[in-house]
Amino acid sequence: MIRTALRNSARSLTGMRTIVQTSKSSTSTKLLAPLVASNNIVSLSTLQQQQQQHRSLSSYRITVPTEHCTPIKEGDAVPEMEFVTRVRIESDDENPFDWKIVPSSTLFKGKRVVLFALPGAFTPTCSSTHLPGYEAAYSEIVNKLDVDEVYCLSVNDAFVMRSWGLNLGLTEDKTPGANGFEKVKLLPDGAAEFTRGMGMSTMWDVERGFGERSWRYSCVVHDGKVEKMFIEGGGVIQNSQADPFECSDAGTMVEYLKSVM
Repeated sequence: MIRTALRNSARSLTGMRTIVQTSKSSTSTKLLAPLVASNNIVSLSTLQQQQQQHRSLSSYRITVPTEHCTPIKEGDAVPEMEFVTRVRIESDDENPFDWKIVPSSTLFKGKRVVLFALPGAFTPTCSSTHLPGYEAAYSEIVNKLDVDEVYCLSVNDAFVMRSWGLNLGLTEDKTPGANGFEKVKLLPDGAAEFTRGMGMSTMWDVERGFGERSWRYSCVVHDGKVEKMFIEGGGVIQNSQADPFECSDAGTMVEYLKSVM
């Protein structure tokens, strides 16, 4: 009887181990199920990387408010804000510059200026065509077409804008107090404040990894108000795959200026 009882006890223990092992196996199968797709096992580290990527492209993404991406119209006033710039000073230092706050009103009030904006310094179309086109047409625009100044704006800081201009071979104005270059003046809108005020903010995070930038456009500003506006693609597009460049070029601007002489 003792032997029989021991055999029954052993069978019970074996059964319990089988149940536990089956339960563990079932749990493991459920945990691994998301890692198996089309008979291909995805490593846990890969899954974690995918989750991190998903988190970076969704949980932390910023949506541009409607008022920041709805362009102002002809006749509207341009934004009142302050550009944070770098100006040349009298110094033997290898970096003879200092900070200068430039109110937007000092650029536009009582003047007629051409302003064109682009997605970014050092980017292909901006560097090969957009800025070089206005640089080449600068003398004609300023000397013959009743324009006081030509500005190029981008959501980049003052250091990047200067380096970009030098990289493109623009002639730097080395006069103490000068703010940039001899012809087209580069405006750093690093915090996108002016861009938002113009209603030209576009988020290029998924498409290009740029983050917030300016949509491509050009305009004539007369005494602080928009006289004429040329907006690429007809309006601002968020995460646009295309970067249209058809109406904000220097040639189109020159044609307009001639037509109103």
